[in-house]
Amino acid sequence: MGTAVSSPPPETRRAVGKKVRQFYEGCSFPGYDDYDSPQALLDKAQKGIYARLLDEQLPLGARVLDAGCGTGQLAIFLSIARRDVVGIDFSWGSLNKGNGFRKKFNMKHVDLAQMDLFALGLKEESFDYVFSNGVLHHTADPYGAFKNVLRLVKPGGYITIGLYNTYGRLFLDMRRIIFNLTKDKLAKLDYFMRQNKIGEDKRHTWYMDQYKHPHEMKMSVSEVLKWYRDNGVEYINSVPKIRLGDRFTMEDKLFDRHEPGTALENLFCQLGWIFTEGKEGGFFLTMGRKPERA
Repeated sequence: MGTAVSSPPPETRRAVGKKVRQFYEGCSFPGYDDYDSPQALLDKAQKGIYARLLDEQLPLGARVLDAGCGTGQLAIFLSIARRDVVGIDFSWGSLNKGNGFRKKFNMKHVDLAQMDLFALGLKEESFDYVFSNGVLHHTADPYGAFKNVLRLVKPGGYITIGLYNTYGRLFLDMRRIIFNLTKDKLAKLDYFMRQNKIGEDKRHTWYMDQYKHPHEMKMSVSEVLKWYRDNGVEYINSVPKIRLGDRFTMEDKLFDRHEPGTALENLFCQLGWIFTEGKEGGFFLTMGRKPERA
């Protein structure tokens, strides 16, 4: 479960891309059923620590890209504070939901467009911040996709990637085996599926994305840090933290440099994610800074 030594052939990338696109055309999420206005979207997003800090700490007027934006909720959320935001995705079904909301409320600071991470039609080094959350691990070549979106970051700009973790996803992988063997009869072993306050549609899309997705890969912290080193990217931060003793709180400075810790610390943190992050799908974020041009 490591970064491939060489990129897969184009036909493999296309085949995986086709399967993933078809999946999201039939199961695009999240929806907008709970949001009757941009303010409702803002209020809901800011209930989470990460989203609140992101909105507080991203400069007004920054040029932002959400690469693999799905239905565009992050892109729209960040644009409310008059940032110039672009969201791209290859699923028409997902983009149609986001564009419907964007047009309904005449939101002028965000654009959502169909685009493939391996055929980017955007100017290189044109964004201050690039986000690609929960996307790269659904491609046949996560490292190649990372290098592509990194080209869009301005010198001195920041990239944030969100991936499934090799360790944090261990229990979910075990549940997937159980669900397949029991034909999904034990779905409530999943924490999210037991939340009655969450609508049936949301539970269904969560289940499909987590347990029925046609293609996913998992990455360790050491692999991602190597991606950064190999491309001259300075490690900045992570959520959850990858250094023993560090905690993610409301006082965190997302884009200030933090120490990555040792390889052993990284490993112990990830082993802890088996129990702390498993119910959220074993997902982790890392932030990096592209060097200034010499």
